[in-house]
Amino acid sequence: MVGFMLFIIGAKPDIFSLDRSPVIGFIQIAVFEVGLAIICLGGFIGLMALWRRDKPSIVADFGIRFVATGYLICVFAGMADIFGFGSHLLPGIPYFGPLQSMGVLIGELVVAIGLIMLIPTPSLSTPRKTPAIPDQNA
Repeated sequence: MVGFMLFIIGAKPDIFSLDRSPVIGFIQIAVFEVGLAIICLGGFIGLMALWRRDKPSIVADFGIRFVATGYLICVFAGMADIFGFGSHLLPGIPYFGPLQSMGVLIGELVVAIGLIMLIPTPSLSTPRKTPAIPDQNA
């Protein structure tokens, strides 16, 4: 919930009457990136807890990497101007434009796919235990 609140404050500060400028600046981008990091970490911890003592599958291992890669896509797309490969280079005002928002959305999609891959599923190769049928002759 903390991550989601930070994400919302960064993405839409006017909901909480915190909007001070018409553009999305560095602080707003940084706040929603931190909120997204907390969401990713919480999802990872929660879904890894479902594995308990079982060893995570190869799909879950790929899911971990998808979550990390998706978050990095979000960070680099959101902070493109600050890192120097966006359309509005510093020392100007950082601009969060449509290409950057598309990059963040793609990163969030990759994170979501990774979290789905972390969900434990019953293995197809492991036979199910069938309940014992009571002997009717006894």
